[in-house]
Amino acid sequence: MSKSLKRVRDALLAAGIAADIRELGQTRTAEEAAAAVGCALDQIAKSIVFRGEASGEAILFLTAGGNRVCDAKASALAGEPLGKADADLIRAQTGFAIGGVAPVGHLTPIRAFLDPRLLEFDTVWAAAGTPRHVFPLDPHVLPGLTGARVADFTL
Repeated sequence: MSKSLKRVRDALLAAGIAADIRELGQTRTAEEAAAAVGCALDQIAKSIVFRGEASGEAILFLTAGGNRVCDAKASALAGEPLGKADADLIRAQTGFAIGGVAPVGHLTPIRAFLDPRLLEFDTVWAAAGTPRHVFPLDPHVLPGLTGARVADFTL
């Protein structure tokens, strides 16, 4: 088991959440992940990471699979202009590679925002620390589990 996958599993177990981590193989899109687990596209909780232009820190936006982040809304929520987070920043702050950023198990705390669309489901699926692994969870635990603020930041 990779260190990233173990961190996610341990974070879930520490929060009292069953760590039902599943290997999908390589999925590159939310559509592919949804097809692989047999759920609706919007049940995929995408982890979109930006870099705060002023702070230089990574900022996480957890959004429904079919939604896109609106740069202007996201920047307003973050309180600073946002730019593209490169792979080095994402790995340094979260400990995950692009495509496998989980909502939990980060190396350092990260500011996070949650798409309210995810709360319309009983179960959502999120990356489990690698681009090949996902786990299901009740989206209503995400704000408490991640510290994410529920807010509208999508197009």
